[in-house]
Amino acid sequence: MADQRAELTWTEDQIPVSDRFDDPYYSLQNGLEETRHVFLAGNDLPARFAPGFHIAELGFGTGLNLLTVWSAWEAAGQITPLRFTSFEAYPMAPDDMARALAAFPEVAPWAERFLNAWNGQKCVLDTLHFEVMVGDARETLPNWDDTADAWFLDGFSPAKNPELWGADLMQQVADHTAQDGTAATYTAAGFVRRGLSDAGFEVTRAPGFGRKRHMARAVKT
Repeated sequence: MADQRAELTWTEDQIPVSDRFDDPYYSLQNGLEETRHVFLAGNDLPARFAPGFHIAELGFGTGLNLLTVWSAWEAAGQITPLRFTSFEAYPMAPDDMARALAAFPEVAPWAERFLNAWNGQKCVLDTLHFEVMVGDARETLPNWDDTADAWFLDGFSPAKNPELWGADLMQQVADHTAQDGTAATYTAAGFVRRGLSDAGFEVTRAPGFGRKRHMARAVKT
């Protein structure tokens, strides 16, 4: 898949919607609280934070997940860098990221620091080492030579972006997860849960955020 910028439409409430996938980048109700509920609590964070902790993510989007967990990392008193790697096929332009993140003043200090230091691929700061792997995750993840302690599975809806939720990719996620590592996602679609289970995760359904009844949590066994 060629490297292309995300093409967006903005709703009246200034929420970015992907033209390619016809799906909003975050919850229409409260994107920040959704991130905390699904990806932080879903991975037992910040309780598991430790020096060298590594988070990987399918779907970087606006960067809201990164900023939310980075702010929690610093709030927890961690002084070593949080390691964070995202896999993104259609990166958002920095100006669009800034516009989207302006809706979340609570993370504004982290957004400013990140956007000032990010060169489009990496962001290296005292408490954050971030890299985005641009391209189709089905191609980039198998060639990644690292593992994550926690995964944020945050592609667009499985019904609209099925290639980011397939069994082969879930196997790659498992293969790049540390023992006893975790994964969390807002979707509880049956084929996603089966793919994670077949890949070696113990998968459970948990209460979802807002109008979503369920989400999925997984632990590598």
